[in-house]
Amino acid sequence: MSDEAGVYDLAIIGGGINGAGIARDASGRGLKVILAEQGDLASGTSSASTKLIHGGLRYLEHYEFRLVREALIEREVLLTAAPHIIRPLRFVLPHHKGLRPWPVLRLGLFLYDHLGGRKILPATRSVDLTSDITGTPLKPDFTRGFEYSDCWVEDARLVVLNARDAAERGADIRPRTRCVSARRDGGSWTCSLEDMKSGGKSEIKAKCLINTGGPWVSQVLGSVIGDSNPDKIRMVKGSHIVVDKLYDHDRCYIFQNTDGRICFAIPYEQNFTLIGTTDEDHQGDPDKPEISEAERDYLLAAVSEYFKRPVTSDMVRWSYSGIRPLYDDGASKAQEATREYVLKLEAPEAQPPLLSVFGGKITTFRKLAEAVLDKIAPFFPGLKAPWTAKAPLPGGDFPHTEVESRISDFQRRYSFLPQRDAGRIFRAYGTRAERIFEGARFAQDLGESFGPLSAREVDYLVKEEGAQTPEDILWRRSKLGLHLSVAEQSALQVHMGGKAGGKTRKKATAR
Repeated sequence: MSDEAGVYDLAIIGGGINGAGIARDASGRGLKVILAEQGDLASGTSSASTKLIHGGLRYLEHYEFRLVREALIEREVLLTAAPHIIRPLRFVLPHHKGLRPWPVLRLGLFLYDHLGGRKILPATRSVDLTSDITGTPLKPDFTRGFEYSDCWVEDARLVVLNARDAAERGADIRPRTRCVSARRDGGSWTCSLEDMKSGGKSEIKAKCLINTGGPWVSQVLGSVIGDSNPDKIRMVKGSHIVVDKLYDHDRCYIFQNTDGRICFAIPYEQNFTLIGTTDEDHQGDPDKPEISEAERDYLLAAVSEYFKRPVTSDMVRWSYSGIRPLYDDGASKAQEATREYVLKLEAPEAQPPLLSVFGGKITTFRKLAEAVLDKIAPFFPGLKAPWTAKAPLPGGDFPHTEVESRISDFQRRYSFLPQRDAGRIFRAYGTRAERIFEGARFAQDLGESFGPLSAREVDYLVKEEGAQTPEDILWRRSKLGLHLSVAEQSALQVHMGGKAGGKTRKKATAR
């Protein structure tokens, strides 16, 4: 929309799900957008979630009905937009006699089924755990429960695909670029940018500045923009552990804990089970949070309360933590702090606007982006209408009911791929998997092999998805770091221009 050379309509600081979602929406509405992210896309909170597109069953207890309704509706919107990286899940909630009464659970799940106008996902059903397969790994004390629907998402890929779609619509996406300072300069913002790899400096101008710094949102307001009294966030750490596979069926569990919190156990990466999450206030630097021993023990104890076989520390193969940047509403407990997003618009008369985003959930990123565009619409007369509700993300341009048949067709075309690899590849790239493998007739056509990862796939991730390091590929674009040996990771490092034995994360092991 900007008609001035070198001047953007929007400058976005932060390349998590909110920043990428806003960049995509705004670019599709005709705005000229630049996004600067100091690390890799999704390198913060957006790659450290529980990987769920969900309404948030427990938020009903805190009466956050608007948030839950919005999230429940978004489950099916996102499922149809990205059926390759988002898929339905069924969750089993065993009844714990000492905790929430059976009628309360039934009422909560009735609301969960009907609050969001569910059309695609299956309804809740009662489960007899004494005869159903989902009762097999549980202690015999748990005899009945409920099974309900939510969705799984490859969280970091969701961010990357939003950024990729924004770029294809004209956005200037700059990972590993830090915004050093931003100041109002007449009718626009002047932003000083630093390339984190080369150290090169540059300046850009923008008519509006969007702060989606996530855990760094207050730091951006203070140290980058110069606000002497910035709005505060409540940093709440959520940690997860990945353990050896605990059971053989495909259902997930949601367990009630005696402290009122809940814990998930989810099948993960074929050979593992994902367990999380915690809610713990975090003080200090939000960079690279780590699980504490107390959090690990809490998660192990929480699931061991339900499973016949105790889950012990020697079964832990990987752990990760993320910081939820929640708006500080003064709630007494971390788990009670609001998950509602808060948009703060500062627009002094005759000055360019600043909008800061506090909080938010990965499930509602698209609605958050629409809300942001609504807020700044008065500054951009002629802004196009919302459009993302019915637009597929890259690779998701096929019906959600056809995932398995598409995988089968893909494997037939590239019969040299093992079935498991073909499924992983299609679920990562959808219809764009054809761009990676087009013309390949034999396995050797794919170049060097790094376990289940080929040189051709690596090169695609570098060229099309902005990956620059093995960690970008193994722990964000995928979770193949759980599967590659140290030798395979070292070979990948060399292929990407590094030295053998260089700085790579080792294959996940107990710690």
